[in-house]
Formats: sequence, C-alpha cells, structure tokens
Amino acid sequence: MSRNCLEVEYLTQEHLTGFDNYKYSCLDTSPLSIYVMHPFWNKVVQIFPKWVAPNVLTFSGFLFTVLNFLMFAYYDYYYYGSSDDMADYSPIPKWVFFAAAFNIFMAYTLDGIDGKQARRTQTSGPLGEMFDHGLDSWTAMFITTCMFSVFGRTDYSVSPLRMYFILWNIFINFYLSHWEKYNTGVLFLPWGYDASMVATITVFILTGFGGHEMWKFNLFGLSAGIIFEILLYVTALVTTLPVVIWNVYVAYRDKTGKNRTLIEAARPLVPLVLFITIATHWITHSQTNIINTDPRIIFFTIGTIFSNICCRLIVSQMSNTRCEILPWILLPVTAAALLSRIAPSYDRETMYLLAIIAVGAHVHYGACIVRQMCRHFRINAFKIRTPHSE
Repeated sequence: MSRNCLEVEYLTQEHLTGFDNYKYSCLDTSPLSIYVMHPFWNKVVQIFPKWVAPNVLTFSGFLFTVLNFLMFAYYDYYYYGSSDDMADYSPIPKWVFFAAAFNIFMAYTLDGIDGKQARRTQTSGPLGEMFDHGLDSWTAMFITTCMFSVFGRTDYSVSPLRMYFILWNIFINFYLSHWEKYNTGVLFLPWGYDASMVATITVFILTGFGGHEMWKFNLFGLSAGIIFEILLYVTALVTTLPVVIWNVYVAYRDKTGKNRTLIEAARPLVPLVLFITIATHWITHSQTNIINTDPRIIFFTIGTIFSNICCRLIVSQMSNTRCEILPWILLPVTAAALLSRIAPSYDRETMYLLAIIAVGAHVHYGACIVRQMCRHFRINAFKIRTPHSE
C-alpha cells in the first residue's frame, strides 16, 4: 500500500514498535454480557463466512449509528419533534423509532462479533482493536444525541444545555476506561455499556409503539427526562468512576500496571480538561445562546473533537507511548472560542466551520493511522489475506 501526497505519518517508529509488542488484555465482568450477549454473539458470528474481514463488521456497525444520526437530523434537527406546542415542527414518525431500534441492535451486534470473527479467522491484531475502539469513541455521540429526540425539548425533558453536560458525562466515562488501561495495561469493560445499549434499543421500540407522548409523565415529582438524566449520572458515580480509581490504585499497589509517576499517569487527562474548559466557556457565554439556537451542531462538533482526542489516547495506551498533551485539534477550538468573543453574531457560522474542520481532521487522522498500520503489518484493513493473495 503506497503513500499518497495527502497522507501524513502520524505514527512514529516508537508507536509502531509499541504496536509490535502489544498484547490484548481485557476483562469483562458484566453479567448481561457474559450470560446473555456473548452466547448470542457466539451464535450470530457463525452466520458470517470466514472471508468477511472483522473490520468490515466493525465499520458496518458504525455506519448504522451514523444512519440513525442522519435520520433523526432529517426528521428532528432542532429536537422539537416531541414538542406538542411547537406547531411549526412535525412529530417524528413512529417508524423512525423502530428503524432506530433496529439500527442500534445491528450496531451493537456487529460491535460484539467483530472480535469473535477476528479470532475465527486468526486475524486478531492491534489494528482491529484500535479501529473498533476508535469508532466507538465517535459512536458515543451518535447514539446519545438520537436518544434526546425521544424526549425532545419539552417540560418533561432536559434543556439542550443539560443535554450537553449529559454528553460530557458519557464522554468522560468512555475516556476514563481508556485512561485506566493507559495506566493498568488492562481494559476493564464497564457494566454500563451493555445495559445502556439494551436500554436504548428498548426505549426506541417502546416509543415506536406508544409515540413520544408515552414519556410525558412525572414520577415522584420528576419528569421522565430528568429520571433518565439522574440514572446516567448515578451510573457514572457508582459503576464507573469508583471502579476506575480502584483498578488504577490496585495496579500501583501490586505493581502490575505501568507504574508511571503521578504526573505522567495524569498526562492524558490534560487535553480532555482543556477541551471541556474551552468548549463549555464558549457555549455557556455565547451572546447568541447557540446551545438553544442550534444544539445539534454543538453536539456533533464536540463529539467529533472528543473522539479525535480519545483516539490519540488509544494509540498511546496500545503502543505504550507517552500521550500527547496538546493535540493540534485544540487550536481551531481555541480560535473559534476567541472569535466568538470578537464577533458573537457569527457564533453559529463559526461552529459549523469548526465542525467541518473537525470532521476533516478526524477522518484524515483515522485514515492515515489505518493506512500506516496496514503498511507496517502488511495487511489490508478490509480484506483477509489468503495464501493465494500473498
């Protein structure tokens, strides 16, 4: 696979050497995953011929989540589709929710069997894991923003600003799992992932039958949207954050992890904190109230940039190299935030411009990384090499 003039070698020789020595280490203790999902996936993976590359399954699953996002963006761009008092906006057709449930089910299933297909075809390697987890970091935004359409911007839901912080709650939990591996060498799969996917599919199916009206209720003085918000935060505080801290502590105590200094261990948190600070200050101080004017473009842009920062952490933890502390993608974010202060009336246009830059930069980064790894390992990302093809 030859290089083209637009390609950048983001991986150094140190990265590539680290990938050569990489060994996958994962621990999944979720009862739902162990006793329900894995037996199901073991059956499903047998359907696929062995000539189907695992990364094809991974990418196909990702595309199902993108399709969901585009579908909801078409029918409910401003999240008013579930608002009965907004006559200018049509309700979301019920079939959309059924389609969304199917798409999430397919994405979840394909994400669950890609690793099994890799083991069946004896093509397991660092490229597949990086490809899988890198796309998962972007999927976190696509799935969550679609769920917001179930509740919409009603009195029974949460405001776009609160939805923004819900997104960050999910992003931080995802990031912490990989920060945990950066320091322990083991990926501890969080229980909340499987539960959230099953819950998302269930909510879409129920909404398909009952419509968005079924979520307009109060329980113990709390609306349905706020109850879901509370559950997400409680899950993070109970099942994710304490577990991450404990696992990192045990790795240091038993000297089974990377045993980095405190400063080096915390290094990957710096770009995330900087990004949260810059983006949140921009959005909460916007003179045009952009979070209410166009929440979808904010969710999309923030989610894309987060995914890029997370992918850089994934590369570092898999190659056992030092994590970047100031990824260049923070520069256009900072410039956009400053432009918002100088020319606040162009807030929305600035966010769209940043979205274009973010998508271009992220896709370029991912494509170049994949191509560089394919050249290094002499493999094809979407095709299984056979003895005849060598």
